[in-house]
Amino acid sequence: MSTPAGRSAEPSDPSTDDAVDALAADLRAAGYTVAAIEALWERGGAASSTHPGAALRRGHRVPALRALERVEPGEPGLATLVRCFVLGAPVASAELADALPTLGFERAQMLGMVRADEDRAVPAMDLRPYAFVDAGGAGEWWIASDPGELATGGALPEEYVLGVGGASMTLSGLLLQRPVATTFDLGTGCGIQAMHAARFSERVIASDISERALRFARLNARLNGTDGVEFRLGSLYAPLAGERVERIVSNPPFVITPRRQDVPAYDYRDGGLVGDAIVEAVVRGAADHLVDGGIAQLLGNWEYRRDGDDLQDGLERVVGWAAGSGLEYWIVERERQDPSEYAETWIRDGGTRPGTPVFEELHGAWLEDFSARGVESVGFGYVLLRRPADGRDATLARAERLHGPLGDVSGGLAAHLEACLGASDLVAALDDAALRSLRVAVAEDVTEERHHWPGTEQPTVILLRQGGGFGRVVDAGTGLAALVGAADGELPLGVLVDAIADLLEVDRAELWDELAAATRELVAGGLLRPVVD
Repeated sequence: MSTPAGRSAEPSDPSTDDAVDALAADLRAAGYTVAAIEALWERGGAASSTHPGAALRRGHRVPALRALERVEPGEPGLATLVRCFVLGAPVASAELADALPTLGFERAQMLGMVRADEDRAVPAMDLRPYAFVDAGGAGEWWIASDPGELATGGALPEEYVLGVGGASMTLSGLLLQRPVATTFDLGTGCGIQAMHAARFSERVIASDISERALRFARLNARLNGTDGVEFRLGSLYAPLAGERVERIVSNPPFVITPRRQDVPAYDYRDGGLVGDAIVEAVVRGAADHLVDGGIAQLLGNWEYRRDGDDLQDGLERVVGWAAGSGLEYWIVERERQDPSEYAETWIRDGGTRPGTPVFEELHGAWLEDFSARGVESVGFGYVLLRRPADGRDATLARAERLHGPLGDVSGGLAAHLEACLGASDLVAALDDAALRSLRVAVAEDVTEERHHWPGTEQPTVILLRQGGGFGRVVDAGTGLAALVGAADGELPLGVLVDAIADLLEVDRAELWDELAAATRELVAGGLLRPVVD
């Protein structure tokens, strides 16, 4: 990976800014929103057995193109924009000029949105609305990026700039929303994380090694009226030039790619280093660029490697990177893939279709690389890092595998993470004697599930299920289930545990020793919440 020194990206051009403002006015006038496009698909789906939106999510646009043939009066402009910039299909130049009356066709070309082909406008940009909900409320933006596979009809170019993908939405849903002075977005791409960060940051520094990506990021910020974002060109932490920040966010180019000339290296996902070294660099480097108490949040892949008879646990390797840098950490592995499954996923992501000779050649290159380096599987997950505040010892040290489905997190996991961090910090500061005085209440989304053998009164299994957050399932014994059932925030833990011990006719001290650690875990996981006056 090249590592140019960080420097400010090229300044904005007033004429370009005026054109982008005109584009925003036209998109607003056309009603170019998520809801309006969904309404087009709903009407199109009502006339056939195929829902256009569902087909699009599978990578097929024909049902959507057919749906656009049935537009109502007043919607031609909207349909033209959708056809061109969502479906990637050419439109008549005159129709595009009508759909963008303030911007005009010539300035649309100047912005790189289309290219002229006789009397047709051929899309050179993907531009679509994106809706979200975070702690600041509901929002909607227009996001520009390079055209995807639907438009290109084949493999993507290596300099491709991705729009809002699944990983982008995952990370934006994880971002803690507490206000901060400065956030650094490492590897901004189209700028989506920088824009989200601007909702809770006074200032955002957004960086990328791709000048093309920074052009898109700047366009998107201007298009949506997002202020306070400074764009810098450079690799990893070089753009910070020694500055420390309160927050780091990163959807880094973490995809593990064979380092061979015959394997494409996509800017948006390939960091140019061997294996998971790019994620290691981001994790290890965070300590030197966070202020005390500052937090970094990122996504990443990590390898599980076989070294002779020893298996190097991928999750433990990430823990080593964080702890070795003096950082507190909360790492959640969400998925683990074998080498072939991982390779198939990312070869297809680049637009190469299965069953073709190129796909099989790339598949072989990936498997050869993994085999040569002893990689047995690849984990994916979320990483939260914190620089200990005021020189205190690290107390946050959680690494867990949560591969099941999430709970109900329609607004993202951020609020859950924030609550869990606060609760975890609270109980970490208490010794067991002080913990006995803490009052807790069961979270509103927790339910209990009991399993019995037929004809028996006592349950053989008691499960606590979390409806939100990570959707945790805890196998609780009789004592823990009784504690959770009685936890209404009125009585201290010590009083509750002693009462349960008397009811179960067991030793109070022994039951406390058993339940104290379990209670800390339930508080840290969000199943129990502290009640503090």
